[in-house]
Amino acid sequence: MSGASGRGIYVGICGNIGVGKTRLTRVLSERLGWEAFYEPVIANPYLEDFYADMARYAFHLQVFFLSERFRAMQTCVAAGRSLIQDRTLYEDGEIFAPTLRDLGMLSDRDYQNYRALYETLLTTVRPPDLILLLTAPTDVLLERIRRRDRPYERHVDAAYLERLERRYEEWGSKIEQTVPVRRIDTSKLDLEKGDGSLERIVADLTAWARGEG
Repeated sequence: MSGASGRGIYVGICGNIGVGKTRLTRVLSERLGWEAFYEPVIANPYLEDFYADMARYAFHLQVFFLSERFRAMQTCVAAGRSLIQDRTLYEDGEIFAPTLRDLGMLSDRDYQNYRALYETLLTTVRPPDLILLLTAPTDVLLERIRRRDRPYERHVDAAYLERLERRYEEWGSKIEQTVPVRRIDTSKLDLEKGDGSLERIVADLTAWARGEG
């Protein structure tokens, strides 16, 4: 589906921790004039508690993210504006919650409760018109996480990122059966040096929005 339908365009930017979602969301929003919706990290009252005690706060954290992303999507989509979203509702239910369950951080009871809420919300939201699935090697992700030095991310390790990445691969193959997915290797994407890679993404999205690609 393209932006030629007459309603606002909805693009979701998805990918692992440290892959560059927020920066790309900001730059594309500025270049294309689409409204940006960012992941509610700073305002999340559970995030630091979660990284300190994942088993205790996993359910609270996931429900907060789910409700905030749902609210953002509903607000902007209902207004008919074109938007680009830093992390989507899908990632909460398909990537992070199952991974936390597999790690024993979410009990089966809490996971089933969460899953029921997630699936109910999915029936009421408009899916993205396009998903940009960002990827990068684990060592690149770890270096970016180290460089930005958020206190609550200091315990993120390679094993956790690799688990998430496997989930992203599985989910990407599944979701592209119903929603167009374009994969971008951000380890080769430099948004600051002007090497032409950003211009290619902008041109590609512009053509797609016009129904040309």
